[in-house]
Amino acid sequence: MKAPEPARAGDQQDRHDPQDENDPQGENDPQDAGGLQDKFDDEDYPAYSMGRAAEMLGVTPAFLRSLDTARLIVPQRSAGGHRRYSRYQLRVARRARDLVDQGTALDAACRIIILEDQLAEAQRINARLRQERAPRQNSE
Repeated sequence: MKAPEPARAGDQQDRHDPQDENDPQGENDPQDAGGLQDKFDDEDYPAYSMGRAAEMLGVTPAFLRSLDTARLIVPQRSAGGHRRYSRYQLRVARRARDLVDQGTALDAACRIIILEDQLAEAQRINARLRQERAPRQNSE
C-alpha cells in the first residue's frame, strides 16, 4: 500500500469545506481540463468525501473510520480536516466490507487484505525480474 500524500482538494467536496472559499491554485477550476484529466486517471487522488465513499460502498461512515483506526486505509485530509478517499482506498474498503459480510472479524479482514497486497506486490516484482532475466539467458 502506498503512503499517504499531502491532502489536495477533491472532486467531491463536503458542504462546509474551507477550500471551497479559498482555492488560490485553482485546483477546482473546471476549465483546467488537462489537470482534471490527470486527477481522474490517478488511482491515488483523494477525490471522495467520507459521505460519498460510504454511500458508494453501502457502508456507514463509522465503518470507514474503523478502517482508518485499524490503519488499513489512511485517508488523506483536506485543509479543513475532512477525510478524502482515493479509488484505490475504496477498492480496499470494499474488499474489507466483503470479508466482514462473510463473517470475518475486522482485524482478521485487515490482515488478510494486507497479506493479499503483499503477495500481489511480490508477484509483480517476480514477473519483472523474470522479464529482465529472460533476454540475458537467451543471449548466453
